[in-house]
Amino acid sequence: MAREREPVSEVGLTTGALARRLGVSPTTLRSWDRRYGVGTEVRTEGRHRRWSPQDVAVLEAMCRLTSAGVPPAEAARAARAGLDVSAAQDVPDGGGLDGDGRSHAAGALPLGDVRQECRGLARAAVRLDAPAVDDLLTAAVDRHGVVGAWHDVMMPVLHAVGRKWETSGDRYVEVEHLLSWHVSTTLRRATRRVDQPAPPPEAAPATTPGPVVLACVPGEQHTLALEALTAALSERGVPTRMFGAAVPAEALTAAVRRLGPPVVVLWAQARSTASAPLAAHVAGARWGARGARRRPLVVLGGTGWSGSAPSGMPRPGGLNEALELVCGGY
Repeated sequence: MAREREPVSEVGLTTGALARRLGVSPTTLRSWDRRYGVGTEVRTEGRHRRWSPQDVAVLEAMCRLTSAGVPPAEAARAARAGLDVSAAQDVPDGGGLDGDGRSHAAGALPLGDVRQECRGLARAAVRLDAPAVDDLLTAAVDRHGVVGAWHDVMMPVLHAVGRKWETSGDRYVEVEHLLSWHVSTTLRRATRRVDQPAPPPEAAPATTPGPVVLACVPGEQHTLALEALTAALSERGVPTRMFGAAVPAEALTAAVRRLGPPVVVLWAQARSTASAPLAAHVAGARWGARGARRRPLVVLGGTGWSGSAPSGMPRPGGLNEALELVCGGY
């Protein structure tokens, strides 16, 4: 006769089971415990954590609050104190809950109709609350994946900060830099390693397709959209080589010939950096054994290519379209 399973109220939940129940990662739970003191003291003889019903109730309240836009530190205090989480639904732009559960403003950004998560992220960025920004971005990727987090959380707040910067003189530059840094950090952290054989020596051309190459054209410093595509490709198991900002033309050509990529993504955000001759040169690069030479598909990303893109090279309109194009070419 099978042994009857003990009720959860007596044995508690494992960290993995609780993470699945809440829709967050075990790493997020450990981070919340370390930073905000919402962990559990209950452990098994093997020192594994067990989360009691009281622990679960606190974390469920914290998840509801953070989803409503309340910064994690404030959400943890409110959850532990048993405050009414429904009040968070009425928090205005830039508002939140202080230690006593009262709303306060911290510099509203022009967000418009966005997810509540965006409001919490915007408020944390304006306050230069780096731990909260990091937690909210990580939670967004855990909850929505890279593409969803980029479109629905990261981009709206980045655009709002940019608009605020443009209309406020030199103010909010520090907010834009802090937010961009943490978006980049989160995207790189979300980029998973996809195993790919090492490229052969330069004297021996590749014979099989290599990883997708992603690079900004010379003079282009904006990398965030390219980092989002890199992370999204890794989620799909596509190997990549990301070369980052302002890659010299000679270095880019050498990398393409050495790696033998089926697809090369060239990013140009400004028209002054987009170079049709460079794109054509990369598209004409050949690799592989004699008699079986191949050329890469060149995908042009960014608004800089408007009006100057060579014919026959696709220009995706956003991350989703770029992801499908690259995966289709791989």
